[in-house]
Amino acid sequence: MQPPRLVATDVDGTLLDPDERVSSRAVAVVERLVAAGVGFVLVTGRPPRWIPPVVAQLDVASLAVCANGSVLYDAAEDRVLWAETLLPQVLARLAAAATETLPGCTLAVERVDPGAPFVAEPGYRHAWEDGDGIAADRSELLGLPAVKLLIREPRLSSDAMVAALDPVIGHEADLTFSYPRGLVEVSPPGVTKATGLAEVARRHGVTAGDVVAFGDMPNDLEMLRWAGHGVAMGNAHPALLEIADEVTASNAEDGLALVLERWF
Repeated sequence: MQPPRLVATDVDGTLLDPDERVSSRAVAVVERLVAAGVGFVLVTGRPPRWIPPVVAQLDVASLAVCANGSVLYDAAEDRVLWAETLLPQVLARLAAAATETLPGCTLAVERVDPGAPFVAEPGYRHAWEDGDGIAADRSELLGLPAVKLLIREPRLSSDAMVAALDPVIGHEADLTFSYPRGLVEVSPPGVTKATGLAEVARRHGVTAGDVVAFGDMPNDLEMLRWAGHGVAMGNAHPALLEIADEVTASNAEDGLALVLERWF
């Protein structure tokens, strides 16, 4: 393809190396593309509050599509521009169906409320060591709109959970995952990283054909399909390796920089 006019990248497992650092090589090529007037956007499952440490490594303040497409966050101003939410009545139906389908699963929600952005029911086991949030009973958990519902069942793989849940709740929400061991992330119906990225592209005045996108997990599938050039990391989930336009080196081997250095 011609040099992209917008570069979109997932964060964990893609932009970040296994030590959760942005390599000096990646920093340098991102600086060059931004200096050339090319747009740069993070597109991640992370909530907005987990974006500043990444931006600080890049020295580039940019828009970030967060929560798998549910939130558009301005990292320069530390401000949520918009959010798509699951309403309480929908959350209640999803929670009931999930519990019936996967007895023993536990739930948590991501919100844009700065006072309580992450709420989990007692017994919820965080997938990440730095998991934050407060504990609440299920009625309180489901009582306010949320940008993402998380369903946790560590005894299963995330692939197996999606296979079980999709026939039951896939008509009412979008199901995906970015962590392979027992965590499903549920977004409002039709909301994916692709829909969030499409909004950023519109703001930049570019089309899908002008975009190169990088990812490694199933929550990146729609984004890689939508972009003019979708790049899977060498460490990617098999589902991405099947559909990507290109497979680059792993996140431990500067796979993102290897591709971008063709143009910048």
